[in-house]
Amino acid sequence: MKLQELTESDFDILKSMENVVDGIAAMYGEHTEVVLHSLDVRDPSVIKIANGHITGRKLGAPITNLALLKLKTGQDVSSSYLTKCASGKTLRSMTTIIRNSHNRAIGLLCINSDMDAPLQSVLRTMMPDSMMNTEFTSSPEVFARNIDEALHSSIDAVNHEVKHNGAIPPSKKSREIVTQLYDLGIFELKDSAQVAAKRLDISVHTIYRYLREIKANQAAASA
Repeated sequence: MKLQELTESDFDILKSMENVVDGIAAMYGEHTEVVLHSLDVRDPSVIKIANGHITGRKLGAPITNLALLKLKTGQDVSSSYLTKCASGKTLRSMTTIIRNSHNRAIGLLCINSDMDAPLQSVLRTMMPDSMMNTEFTSSPEVFARNIDEALHSSIDAVNHEVKHNGAIPPSKKSREIVTQLYDLGIFELKDSAQVAAKRLDISVHTIYRYLREIKANQAAASA
């Protein structure tokens, strides 16, 4: 794909994407870098970046060779892939092509998550602000020595909030806890269902049933 000069309208589209960069960075926290690249042939470079400390890049940094290669794959939204930045960090990355009304590629939105970041720190950045109360942050399990303790901190915080929420019927509380943990991405971690089952004193089969229902409902809603 050959780079071309962008028009004023093209730059307006890219300008409108700057809030998206900030929004994604706010959602996933300090361990995820979000980068907006211009594909203007005169200066294909970074025009917006959040959490640039991950790769050490700033505004005006040149577009990477790998990002350019993603233009040739035919996928507007790439599959995730692993890379290493100059500092040696392992990153899980994905690239999305931004197109104008004529279907011409004018920019790239790249997301790079630091896979070497401490697990407890990652979990904390995924917690909603409303859950970061004094009782949770003062828990001795914040300084996790292993993955079980890290999971316990998250599970206990959600469990405490749901159990003390009078608006949720008692018969629905376990399912609500599993739903919130799913939304936080907890069940992406190894053995998390088994850890959650033991911590919440429910069967792992019940957790798997709730997860199937959650995924089925999401699939139905997006159909």
